[in-house]
Amino acid sequence: MKRGSKATNRPGLDALYERALPAKRTGPLYGAFPYPTKISPEAIALYIASHTKPGDIVFDGFAGSGTTGLAALLCENPSNELRAEADRLGLQVEWGARNAVLYELGVLGAFIGKTLTRPPDTQSFREAANRILNQAERDTGWMYEAIDPDGNKGALRHAVWSDLLRCPACQRKVTMWDACVSLEPARIESAFHCPYCDHQSKFDQVERLIETVADDVTGDGTERRARKLARIYGVTGKTRWSRSPTKADLALLDRIADEPIPDCVPNVFIPWGDLHRRGYHEGITHLHHFYTRRNLIVFARLWELTEDYDSGLRDALRFWLLSYNAAHATIMTRVVAKSGQKDLVVTSAQPGVLYVSGLPVEKNLFAGLQRKLKTIAEAFSVVHGRSGKVEVLQASSCAVDLPDGSIDYVFTDPPFGGNIPYAEISFINEAWLGDYTNRAEEIIVSNSQRKTLKEYQELFTTALSEVRRILKPHGQATLVFHSASADVWNALQAAYSDAGLNVECAGVLNKTQGSFKQVTSSGAVRGDPVLLLGKDPAAEETTPECVWTIAAKLSDAALTLDPSERTPQRLYSRLVGHFLTKHQKVPFDADDFYHWHDTHHSAKATGSAED
Repeated sequence: MKRGSKATNRPGLDALYERALPAKRTGPLYGAFPYPTKISPEAIALYIASHTKPGDIVFDGFAGSGTTGLAALLCENPSNELRAEADRLGLQVEWGARNAVLYELGVLGAFIGKTLTRPPDTQSFREAANRILNQAERDTGWMYEAIDPDGNKGALRHAVWSDLLRCPACQRKVTMWDACVSLEPARIESAFHCPYCDHQSKFDQVERLIETVADDVTGDGTERRARKLARIYGVTGKTRWSRSPTKADLALLDRIADEPIPDCVPNVFIPWGDLHRRGYHEGITHLHHFYTRRNLIVFARLWELTEDYDSGLRDALRFWLLSYNAAHATIMTRVVAKSGQKDLVVTSAQPGVLYVSGLPVEKNLFAGLQRKLKTIAEAFSVVHGRSGKVEVLQASSCAVDLPDGSIDYVFTDPPFGGNIPYAEISFINEAWLGDYTNRAEEIIVSNSQRKTLKEYQELFTTALSEVRRILKPHGQATLVFHSASADVWNALQAAYSDAGLNVECAGVLNKTQGSFKQVTSSGAVRGDPVLLLGKDPAAEETTPECVWTIAAKLSDAALTLDPSERTPQRLYSRLVGHFLTKHQKVPFDADDFYHWHDTHHSAKATGSAED
């Protein structure tokens, strides 16, 4: 891609922006804690190592879960794979410890960043975690007991619950499981089919039943969606099995219903925002409504046991518990049907949303946390003992308490307009921490917060003005951004221009697996555009060409490149970079470009056939 007025100031650096840099979603550091739109620290380390020297200070004003800090630490003693990737790209880097200052508005993000960049001794952590698991299992392990189909004592792996529906024809109560699920092969039908009268209809025409139950956390009665245990999945020794619920399973639930809720369970009202959906969030008004009673009691008991440790080890233990909590311990866990599978597949909560399906899953927390312990211990061992200094502050990027000209380089991945309401998503885990993100300072587009694109741009301009102020005279900032909306791109352009920053070149960060919203949203973009910003005055805007002429040139050129460059999603990312390096507005949304792309290539194919 053609560059702007000044590309880079270090030999070999162009390779970072000319090619789509792969950012894998694997490894213990990436897998330690689920967090929206996260970038692998190994990919960020390549940017940091290329733009800085050992001892330099890196800043990230939208630090999220602290991956920029991890990346700075990785530069001290890079893995063989990281060294090989730098060599493959021809990057001329000097490996060695870098320092980082991270600002993160979110309570959860700052907690993750602090814990992961300053982990405890791995052995001490493992021993403490295992003591907690063993104690909690002695206290509450009976809650996961289950009898296998041969009558032997086993343990629950997970249970599938089902919403209760009323058939519009015969008026009988029907579980969603009976109305839409079949096994061998596994299938979840998209329409309601009554097993009693054979009536079929769309699910939006079927009544979902509501029940009123006593709530011994709030002390009041609460209305919620009525659910019934639908399927039990267990293990006896090393043998896995599944079956329909039995009287023994129901008797166990009755026994659990008599167990008191631990005092540490937060009794907090959910401040719903943009993610609330009237249908599937029916009756979910307080934090504990996201849990089955069994998993609420078990998780709370585990949480209580962390109190016995000093602050450093306690934070690491809570990090471990929270890493599993929202994604796996709540009723947002779900089942999906995959082609060729005999049975349904359990998967975690959908990232970036707070979706509760009609077939929520209740997992065995002890088994899941035991598996998670291995990943987190590995992540801690990678980071522990490194000499680079990482300072994580839970604070707004609009008011940075750093001296002018004190930062060598900035790498940041800011909120993408209205794509993800981070504070709302983080609420479940923040409630256990007892502290909450100040949403008034959150830089997003949000109907619930009454923040339009104008407010987003103004806040973003303030944050980027702080970036310019703290950067050294020749310092640069790499900014990763993702949007399918031309208006959001143009708000970004106005923000960095008004802040006194200028695009020097553009590239693409190729995440090997997109986030849920990147994959499913209308106009999803594959590969996040990467902008290198500098403090030099912007070059004059070039004379605009016909946008479709530019699109056609890029599209035709991509035919000679690797297949990933030929996709319309990647081409849109390249086009965005083209317009921004030319200091021009992005003229169309991703959907408009995809429509043109399909038409353009269909016309070319037809023309070739006629010739």
